[in-house]
Amino acid sequence: MAVTRNITATYRNPGKVLRGMLSLGPREDRALAYLMAGCVIVFVAQMPRLAREAHIEGTELNMLLGASLMAWVFIAPLMLYCLAAASHVVAKLFRGRGSYYGARLALFWALLAASPLMLLNGLVAGFIGPGLELQIVGFVWFLAFVWFWVGGLIAAERMPG
Repeated sequence: MAVTRNITATYRNPGKVLRGMLSLGPREDRALAYLMAGCVIVFVAQMPRLAREAHIEGTELNMLLGASLMAWVFIAPLMLYCLAAASHVVAKLFRGRGSYYGARLALFWALLAASPLMLLNGLVAGFIGPGLELQIVGFVWFLAFVWFWVGGLIAAERMPG
């Protein structure tokens, strides 16, 4: 199934989509591609907000973009690998039977699947700025991300590793 179809299907049933991905077998290259695509999209989503900040504060945009690139494309993937491992360990405490790969795929896919809402959040931050609208969109993104991650993690931990 195409990634875009999987993303839209995730909004209906994240566990089913992740089970389908896991049935294809462990593919670390695919998981890494999902992670990097999600991180790049989050970086792109930050651009309107950073441009707004640079304009209002009179700072250099390139410096802000460079810092955001470093954070989202180089540092965040390492942190997300650690978070996925920790989530698998916690799932093991609750008798999870999955694998570290399943936990990684659940987290990385949740980031990528929630990225359209992150892009919307970036547009609201760039064009409208801080306010109730930005908080609402950010909260909706957070809820979607957590729903996708927890739903996917539960599905992954129910499958034998």
